[in-house]
Amino acid sequence: MADKSYLDWPFFTPQHAALEQSLDAWAAQHMAGAHDRDVDAACRKLVRQLGDGGWLHHAVGKDSGAIDTRAICLIRETLARHNGLADFAFAMQGLGSGAISLFGSAANKEDYLPRVARGEAIAAFALSEPQAGSDVAAMQCGAVLDGDSYLLNGEKTWISNGGIADFYVVFARTGESPGARGISAFIVDADTPGLEIAERIDVIAPHPLARLAFRDCRVPVGKRLGEAGQGFKVAMATLDVFRTSVAAAALGFARRAFDEAIAHASTRKMFGQTLADFQLTQAKLAEMATGIDAAALLTYRAAWQRDQGRKVTKEAAMAKMTATETAQKVIDAAVQMFGGLGVVSEHPVERLYREIRALRIYEGATEVQQLIIARELLRDAAPAPQKG
Repeated sequence: MADKSYLDWPFFTPQHAALEQSLDAWAAQHMAGAHDRDVDAACRKLVRQLGDGGWLHHAVGKDSGAIDTRAICLIRETLARHNGLADFAFAMQGLGSGAISLFGSAANKEDYLPRVARGEAIAAFALSEPQAGSDVAAMQCGAVLDGDSYLLNGEKTWISNGGIADFYVVFARTGESPGARGISAFIVDADTPGLEIAERIDVIAPHPLARLAFRDCRVPVGKRLGEAGQGFKVAMATLDVFRTSVAAAALGFARRAFDEAIAHASTRKMFGQTLADFQLTQAKLAEMATGIDAAALLTYRAAWQRDQGRKVTKEAAMAKMTATETAQKVIDAAVQMFGGLGVVSEHPVERLYREIRALRIYEGATEVQQLIIARELLRDAAPAPQKG
């Protein structure tokens, strides 16, 4: 990637720029051509490589203050530019262990986090259900207290790292209150009796994904995260840390597609000139570059604000929505510039075309981000209650 002037933006410190440059060099050495058709094996290998390289320590903190959002975003953007599955592997180690970092007991932190950071244990985050995706309050998976443990029954689906994870952070209804207030969070080891992989799910950009089934799955009270009934708070706090980084991953995909498009347009001969000589191509490249910069500004504004301790509900939603939608447009334009080559299986832009689509859905679909933004705007605009 030739243009890295964005690293000079005031959102970043010299340490952030050095981090990106170091990871970029490492990824160029370790990620080149790393597209194994055995996705499970490839993901396991990537987690171990990221652990051995020391990169996973950035995703795993002992408390919320130990997580540098800008660093996470730069790492995800850089990995996504090199290899989409590497970005996925990094992100899930963070998302899958984030609830332990934020709400786990000292014993749980000591047991799980060092292994996650070293790439020795694969983490997963199990929130979604067949009838409860964006509507978390509709969750049906239940946990009943039975002595010094809980019995879990129900299903989870669309679970990333499902089938290869060593443990899952699972959310289940414990019934302290109706709706979202009656949910609790638990650490469930993959070999716990009563937990089974009910189905492996194949998607257009392959990564480990599964439906989980719980049948009288016994989990010790000591592996509950936070207090009973705090599960919704645990889930939202964890997602809040990593939602902005989804925008950063989209940026990485978009930047790679743009680089591929520039290189191709500059060398592709057509009608006695290059593709880049046509004004239509130049106009499209201008739109792509402008969209990427606009998305980057929103993304790193949100990351910087969170690192300053500010609430970023609206800003993170704006970043996630804009970056993922922009990346889809940029990648589509790149595919169009390549013509037939752009739809050849495993061509870089074809792979990017498949990889970007899911980012507009997971961790809150674009439509959900629109609702979040509007809700925050209306809340800020509401008149203060009258006293007296």
